Amino acid sequence: MDHKDYMRRALELAAQAGAEGDVPVGCVIVRDGAIVGEGRNRREENGDATAHAELEAIRDACRRLGSWRLHRCTMYVTLEPCPMCAGGIINARVDTVRYGTRDDKAGACGSVLNLFEERFNHHPRLYRGPLERECQEILQDFFQGLREDGAGENG
Repeated sequence: MDHKDYMRRALELAAQAGAEGDVPVGCVIVRDGAIVGEGRNRREENGDATAHAELEAIRDACRRLGSWRLHRCTMYVTLEPCPMCAGGIINARVDTVRYGTRDDKAGACGSVLNLFEERFNHHPRLYRGPLERECQEILQDFFQGLREDGAGENG
């Protein structure tokens, strides 16, 4: 598998989140060529503000690997991590983060600020892409659908 394959799996998870009414964000964590953690947004589903795809994937990977340290792991996430998730990534010692598209409102990997450049004890490598267009489209389609549903109810 390659970077695109892993991001495609993250997009599948994002689609599942969207189908459940959550913002469509998906995430996988890979070590040595194998997916060791998966997550998707479940804030609406669980009524939990911390149920972001990245944190779900981190929890899953930690359970599977039997350690809170995710050394030699790469995270693939469809949307740039927020500050909470960037903190989780730092604390879990994820080596590399690849995100699909920017989050100009809450992105903590360069869009609003870059927590990975601050004076923390761990600094993951950071890349945008692959599949940026696909990651943008799933979000745009979701929010367009919400706007259309809202206009139908009120109009």
